[in-house]
Amino acid sequence: MTSPNGPRTGRPPTLANRGVVATSHHLASAAGLRALTRGGSAADAAIAANAVLCVVYPHMAGLGGDGFWLIHDPRRGGVQALNASGPAARLATRDYYRERGHHDQIPARGPLAALTVPGAVDGWRQVHERHGQLEWRDLFGDAIHLAREGAPVGRSLADWLVQDRELLREHRRAGEIFLPIGQPARSGERLVQPDLARSLDLLASGGAEAFYRGELAERLCAGLEDSPLRPGDLAQFQAEWVEPISTTYRGKTVYQLPPNTQGFAALQLLNLIEGYDVRAWGDGTADYYHFMAEAVKVAFADRDTWLSDPNFVDIPLEKLLSRTYADERRALIRPDRALEMSQVESGHAYPHPAPRRSPEGDTCYLCAVDSSGLAVSLIQSVYHDFGSLVVGEGTGILLQNRGSFFSLDDHHPNRLEPGKRTFHTLIPAMLFDGETFELAFGTMGGEGQPQTQAAMLTRMLDFGYDVQQAIEAPRWLMGRTWGTANQDLSLEGRISDGVARELLRRGQPVNVLTDWNDNMGHAQAIRRSPHGFLEGGADPRGDGAALGY
Repeated sequence: MTSPNGPRTGRPPTLANRGVVATSHHLASAAGLRALTRGGSAADAAIAANAVLCVVYPHMAGLGGDGFWLIHDPRRGGVQALNASGPAARLATRDYYRERGHHDQIPARGPLAALTVPGAVDGWRQVHERHGQLEWRDLFGDAIHLAREGAPVGRSLADWLVQDRELLREHRRAGEIFLPIGQPARSGERLVQPDLARSLDLLASGGAEAFYRGELAERLCAGLEDSPLRPGDLAQFQAEWVEPISTTYRGKTVYQLPPNTQGFAALQLLNLIEGYDVRAWGDGTADYYHFMAEAVKVAFADRDTWLSDPNFVDIPLEKLLSRTYADERRALIRPDRALEMSQVESGHAYPHPAPRRSPEGDTCYLCAVDSSGLAVSLIQSVYHDFGSLVVGEGTGILLQNRGSFFSLDDHHPNRLEPGKRTFHTLIPAMLFDGETFELAFGTMGGEGQPQTQAAMLTRMLDFGYDVQQAIEAPRWLMGRTWGTANQDLSLEGRISDGVARELLRRGQPVNVLTDWNDNMGHAQAIRRSPHGFLEGGADPRGDGAALGY
């Protein structure tokens, strides 16, 4: 039975006065909390936690991946946004892949999938230079220890080791690290990564320079065979501070990063559903899931038509985020009949419509707030589980395969070009009440990120849930889940049979999953509660925790 303040859930929110860290692994949260209690800032906590995630969540995070940041510094006001995603290598042309026999699609695994610069580490550098309080070298002690002495294999990693065992066996260096005895480790067993420990040591002592221009850069590119990535591509890279984009929902301002992320799709989704009386639907009803799914279809049609690097594609953001445009697009949605995904065309005429392809991906989201009010919303990823499966020689670092999402179609907006950043699903978010920070929130989950963010906001703002209730409430996913070819409306098993039947009656492509399904993402959030406490939540679908003091 639902109370006026939301359903009872498996754990309460974490309430604290001075600081909170919420991540998808409890050891990463602990590392972030230690940074705070040693006098570090929320930025220090986020870097320390992210470094630990690179060790304990290697299937989703890593030094070889990208990152995106939103930061609120109360001394400066507003929101700062950092794009730490790397561009395609200078040699990465469409002809480069065609000459190697790939005319339709870039391979998802192997050296040819490792074609973009890993951006995350320079993101750490720039955030630390602007907001750090602790010494750089002091941020990596927990990660180095866990890599050198061994980290316990968590439930999520154990499940993915089983799912990916054949892929890991095909890629020798990755297999030697993650299948050291030839079989997947069980939850609770020890995973030792000595090469990664040495790389983290080099990074701690030499700074980001050691990663992009030193020994690590050479080793990362050594043995990449056919990959177009070269040490010179790493040496030229710098993460970029950008202007965030925003909209309002229920009178509060929601911030996202601009393209090359799908942040505008998350904002457009909110613009669409704000035109409805969401509270009147009731949480967990057929109306709630139907209208949310239909709004996702409409927002994603525009996303798939336009999203790419704005330095290469002129994206009409002002139009896409306008209330007038949302009103026009909302008219497509019917209360009694589901739209086919193929029937929802973009509201803008693009000269060459973009073929639909699901941007699958695994990710780690984390957030931190400190006693000064500095708030961080950070998301970091190697894209697919274990990225490209290519490990830089002697580094223990998995290189991402984010560039495999580029198109080889000459007319596609996200077509591969040297120096171009690809379409990114990664979207950390923040919510403000006027000029006052209220919430940092986000999730892993590719297609699911805008949907889970909308679920969290509607449940907090429309239904009055606390952050943990909003995270734990049953979720949906419109789009592809891992291992499926169809665009389904996936529902967690805790959603009632009656609701599922009604959605089927309306034409929704319902696919019922398990009760607490990994495909629904691992969400985290920290909110400034009405009573002035920091209120943190972490997703039980992952291995995380929200810790405070």
